[in-house]
Amino acid sequence: MTFRRFAFNNVFRNKRLYAAYFLSSMFTVMVFFTFAIFAFHPTLSGNEMNTYVKTGMYIAAGIIYVFSFFFILYSMSSFLNTRKKEFGLLMMQGMSVRQIRLMVFLENMVIGFFSTISGILIGLVFAKVILLIAENVLVIEEGLNFYFPMMAILATFVSFIILFFFISLFVSYILRSRKLIDLIKGNKKSKGEPKANIFLTIIACVLIGIGYVVALMVEGLQVVAALLPVVIVVILGTYLLFTQLSVYIIRKFKNKNNVFWRKTNMILLSDLSFRMKDNARTFFLVAIVSTVAFSAIGSLYGFQSILTSTFKNTNPTTFSYRVMEDNEERDVSLINKTISQGNMEANHEETMLRYYEVGEDINLIASESAFNRFATLIGEETINIEKDQIKVVEFTDSTYGQTDELLKQSIKLKSGKTLKPKEVIYSRALPGTDSYYVMSDENYKELQATLSLEEKYHAWQVTKGEDNILEASTTLAEALQPYEFTAVEYEVYQINKAFGLVMFVGLFIGIVFFVSAGSFLYFRLYADLDEDKQKFKAISKIGLTEKELKNVLTRQTAILFFAPIVVALIHGAVALTALSNMFYFNLVKQSVTVLGIFLAIQIVYFFIVQFFYTKQVKSVL
Repeated sequence: MTFRRFAFNNVFRNKRLYAAYFLSSMFTVMVFFTFAIFAFHPTLSGNEMNTYVKTGMYIAAGIIYVFSFFFILYSMSSFLNTRKKEFGLLMMQGMSVRQIRLMVFLENMVIGFFSTISGILIGLVFAKVILLIAENVLVIEEGLNFYFPMMAILATFVSFIILFFFISLFVSYILRSRKLIDLIKGNKKSKGEPKANIFLTIIACVLIGIGYVVALMVEGLQVVAALLPVVIVVILGTYLLFTQLSVYIIRKFKNKNNVFWRKTNMILLSDLSFRMKDNARTFFLVAIVSTVAFSAIGSLYGFQSILTSTFKNTNPTTFSYRVMEDNEERDVSLINKTISQGNMEANHEETMLRYYEVGEDINLIASESAFNRFATLIGEETINIEKDQIKVVEFTDSTYGQTDELLKQSIKLKSGKTLKPKEVIYSRALPGTDSYYVMSDENYKELQATLSLEEKYHAWQVTKGEDNILEASTTLAEALQPYEFTAVEYEVYQINKAFGLVMFVGLFIGIVFFVSAGSFLYFRLYADLDEDKQKFKAISKIGLTEKELKNVLTRQTAILFFAPIVVALIHGAVALTALSNMFYFNLVKQSVTVLGIFLAIQIVYFFIVQFFYTKQVKSVL
């Protein structure tokens, strides 16, 4: 048997461990290849919008490529760590360090070659589906037809072969520092049970507590200023949480006899405590990587929701038109004609918006009848204002109005009376997010305040034929001036079109990060599989039942999987709450959606890995 054949066979002999490495690498290649398909697509050339999309794809591919390097490097290092004893035995049989390095190099290149080929082939199989999804997410009007992506194939193949080549060189190079005694002992060499430093344990709680409190208390632009300090503090606190606080908690449980001696807790706690040094670093890495994935996708989804929801909220009618030039009759006629030609029916209202000098500011003052007509148009309740009464209207779900200032002002009438508002109502009837006054029609005619500005305002609310709104909106938006005419569905469509690229890129990068975090956990768990087999085989001889074994393994696996994920979920929830405070917008729905989906994926992944892991351990009993 040749040396190359020996290295090739080694890959298949260790297929249990290499399977995770292979699949993770293959997935990374597939994601990179997907972006390459978009980047080289013939449609994404020519107009400016598609150029931005293409540039974004290049940037995303670069980020994934750089992250892939470190991810694959970590994965390979995990495999080498589990094969110390094997390398030691080969050295005892006469294999030189140079030959072991060459063997590892060849093995990694074999895995790299087949994972690259497999990733490209799977990418080709699902290319049409992915292009169809991207076409809708990116809102590309020309469509993304399937094509044979020769340039994407070449770029992906060459890029990852080079990546695996340098990683293979690196991991084979670091093997030369291993001593034979260390290799022979392998994982049997005890690292000692870690001890928690009480001072650092307290520091962990204080750092995370300070980071959370600051993140949750700041608002507006203060969130941006506090971002970097909070991130640094929380990262340090998270590291100490897993290296110190977790050790401290486990030792506390071990010292409680009613807990430690209950059923199989002794096996669970002793084993977990003994391996905490290795697990703590993995937990920290997974928690941070998962937090990045949660926060990135949650922030992008939340930011898109903020843009679209805010625009819809501040523009409650289907179409609105402000008269700023001498073409009112022509433009209004065009809007009515387009609505009719689009087989739609719409209610129409118009009014004159007048802004008066009140104190040191200029504010809108509306009459009761005008306000009620527009409130009826959008389905809001009308109001009843008595004579000599005035109310402040604050725009619904908006915090930008000057309500407090308006409540302090007084408005004079020609009769000499002075009206002062005492009540605040919330409505979206009239345009604008600033607060304004509304008074009875009788008092409105007697206003003495200086008129500063007035403009004619029209609004249409479609009641029939809603499916044709976007087409009509596009026609009108191209014919009318954007500062005069507003169509909600058209503007939201444009926002989604512009934001689709960011969402698409962010989603893929977030998924890569999340899958990588799950792979880290898989590597950490299976790195100790042989040790667990021997340990539980010995324990089963002194009375450990199959049910108790399954219980111990389930709890051990659950702690390994969900300890860092729970921390990441909490970090992500705090980060998204800070984003809510920054924009004064409720993102509970978006946060629950993103975090819930990722948690559900992790739960499914946990049951799959736990099933096969338990099966492997039980096979030696």
